[in-house]
Amino acid sequence: MSEAHNRSEQHRAEIAAQHTAKVIGVSVAAAVGGFLFGFDSSVINGAVSSIQDTFGLGFLLNGFAVAIALLGCALGAWFAGRLADLWGRKRVMLLGSALFIISAIGTAYTQTLWDLLLWRVLGGLGIGIASVIAPAYISEIAPARYRGALASMQQLAITLGIFAALLSDTLLQNTAGGPEKDLWWGLEAWRWMFLVGVVPAVVYGLLALSIPESPRYLVGRNRDEEAARILQEVTGEPNPLDRVKEIRLTVKRESSARLADIRGPSFGLHPLVWVGIWLAILQQFVGINAIFYYSTTLWESVGFSTDDAFTTSVITAAINVAMTFVAILFVDRIGRRILLLGGSIGMFIGLVLACVAFTQSVTTTSAEGEPMTTLPDPWGVIALIGANLFVIAFAATWGPVMWVMLGEMFPNRIRGVALGVCTAFNWLANFTISMLFPQMSKVLGLGWIYGFFAFCAAASFFYVRAKVHETKGMELEEMDAVAESELTHITGKRAG
Repeated sequence: MSEAHNRSEQHRAEIAAQHTAKVIGVSVAAAVGGFLFGFDSSVINGAVSSIQDTFGLGFLLNGFAVAIALLGCALGAWFAGRLADLWGRKRVMLLGSALFIISAIGTAYTQTLWDLLLWRVLGGLGIGIASVIAPAYISEIAPARYRGALASMQQLAITLGIFAALLSDTLLQNTAGGPEKDLWWGLEAWRWMFLVGVVPAVVYGLLALSIPESPRYLVGRNRDEEAARILQEVTGEPNPLDRVKEIRLTVKRESSARLADIRGPSFGLHPLVWVGIWLAILQQFVGINAIFYYSTTLWESVGFSTDDAFTTSVITAAINVAMTFVAILFVDRIGRRILLLGGSIGMFIGLVLACVAFTQSVTTTSAEGEPMTTLPDPWGVIALIGANLFVIAFAATWGPVMWVMLGEMFPNRIRGVALGVCTAFNWLANFTISMLFPQMSKVLGLGWIYGFFAFCAAASFFYVRAKVHETKGMELEEMDAVAESELTHITGKRAG
C-alpha cells in the first residue's frame, strides 16, 4: 500500500512538473515580445550621434527622432487591448512581429529624416502592441501561484532585449571602427544596428504561432471546450469546466468593453485606473530610459571615450538583466507592494548620488579649441555608482513589478481597456522624458535633470504607500471585489 501510494504521489509530481514546464514555456514564448520591446527601444542608443550627424539635426530635433517611436508605442498600446479582444492574442502578436520586421528593414535603409520618422513610428506600434499583449497573455494563462514570477518574465525579456541591443551596437561599432563607418553591403554600422532586429522579430512571429490562445479570449468567443482543454493541458487545472464557468461570469461584459467602462467618481475615471496610470507615469519619470536611450552620448558628454561609453552602457544593461532575477524570485514571496517601496528608496539614493556628481562637472577647452566637459576624480566614479545603483533598484522592483501590477490589478470586465490606457500613459511619459532630455541637459545641466528624477523617485514611495494595494496570490477573478471596495471607499468619502 505504501509503495503504491508513493508511486501515485510520484506520478502526480511528474504531471505537475510537466504542467509547470508548459506554463513556463508558453510564458517565455509570449515574453519574446518583451525582448523586441527592449531591443527596438534601446537599439537607437548607439546610433543617436550618427543620426544627428547624418541628417544634420539639432538637439531638440534629434530628441524628437529618438522619441517619436514612443508616440507609435502609445498608439499601439492604446489599440492593442481592443484588437486582442477582436482578433485574439496570437494574431495581435503576429501583427507586432510584422511591424518590427518592416521597421528594422526600413530604418536600416532610410535616406531622409521623414522616412526615418515613419519607420520609427511603425516600430513603435509594434513595441506598444508587445508591451500590452505579453503581460496580458501571461497573466491570463498563468496560475495565481506563479503569475507574479511569470509576468516578471516580460521585464526580464525587456532587459535582455536592452542588453542585446547595446551589446550588438558595441560589437558592430567596434568591428567597423566607429558607428558611421561602412560595414557590410555598403551599410554603415549604425544602420546594421537596426537591421539585426529582423532576427528576433522573425523568432517572435514563429513562437506566436506555436503557443495556445488565451483561455479568457476563447471563453469570450463561446469556445468553452477549447478553453477547458487548454486549461487542462497547459496549466493542469483539475476542474477545467468549473474554471471556465468562473471565467465566463467575469468576462461577460468584456467583449463590449469601451472607454466609457473605465469612467468613475475619481476625476472621471475608476480609482484603480488612476492608480495604474500614476504607476505607469512614475515608472518613466524616474528617468530609466534617459539611461537606456542616451547612456552612450551621456557618458561621452562627461568625458568618456566612445569605446568606454559603449562598454559602460553594456555593463549597465547586464546589471539590469541580472537584477531582474531578484524580482522574479521575490515578487510572489514578499509581494508587489514591498518591492515597489524598497525600489523607490534605492532609486532615490542612486539618483541623488548621480545628481550631486553631475553638478561637479568641469568644462575646459581641448587642444583643438573645442569645449570639453569632464567629471574630475572622484565624481566620475560616483556618477557611475549612482547610475548603476539606480538601475539595480529599478530592475529589481519598479521595472518588472509595474508590469505585473498592470496585468493583474483590474477586474476582467475592464482589464483590456484599462491596461491599454495605462500602458499608453507609460509611453507618453517615456516620450516626454526622451524628447526633452537632450535639450534640457544642455539648458539646465545633468545635475538638475537627475535632481528631478530623484524627486520623482521619492514621490513614487509616498504614492505606493498611500494608494497601492497588494495583489499577491489573488486570482484575476477576485479583482472585481477589490474594484468594488475602491469605488465604495471613494463614494463613501464624498458622501461623508
